[in-house]
Amino acid sequence: MERQKKPEVANGDVLPKKKPIVTVSRQRGSRGSFLAEQLAERLGYELLHREIIDKICDSSGYRRQVIESIDDKTRSNIELWFDGLIKGQYVDASNYFRHLLKVIRSISAHSGVIIIGRGANFILSPGEGLHIRVIADINTRIENLVRFQNLSKADAESAVRDADKERSHFISSNFQCDINDPTAYDLVFNTTYITIEDALDMANIGIKSIIKRLNSFR
Repeated sequence: MERQKKPEVANGDVLPKKKPIVTVSRQRGSRGSFLAEQLAERLGYELLHREIIDKICDSSGYRRQVIESIDDKTRSNIELWFDGLIKGQYVDASNYFRHLLKVIRSISAHSGVIIIGRGANFILSPGEGLHIRVIADINTRIENLVRFQNLSKADAESAVRDADKERSHFISSNFQCDINDPTAYDLVFNTTYITIEDALDMANIGIKSIIKRLNSFR
């Protein structure tokens, strides 16, 4: 008789067959994307970021550059109509959002995935996976963009303020929620004071807590 394969074990913890999904929301310059990359590597998870745009394109048939033009921001229908004339296809924010919901829900059916941004934590049900928010004070974020993306201080400050405005508006207009509401997340890391390595350790504890809860229902 064939021996039954034992459940996967990591750090002494028996994992359920379905690993919990992780979402990472981040302020520009907080190094949240880097944290997500490192966490994916540590957990052996698949990381989904710009890839989601590709999946939306596959789902909707819309051209990539048109989808990218409204990703993470809201633009007027006149602007989108003009882009449609120039780029050959029209898609409004409601089309994009409908396909975004479809793609995120489809991804959530799989295990071992980290999704960066796109309001994924607001799409998934409360308690469904681990939801992380990464923040930092504005000076730290500006310094990070200057250091890691070679932006000038003026360009970095502009990028931070623009991203804050666009991402906040995307969440409020589509989900009627506040992106900075701490109750929308399981863990909030302020990388002004917390190192990426320490945040990873705490995120790992959060994953174990979710795994324990999932195992309790088996």
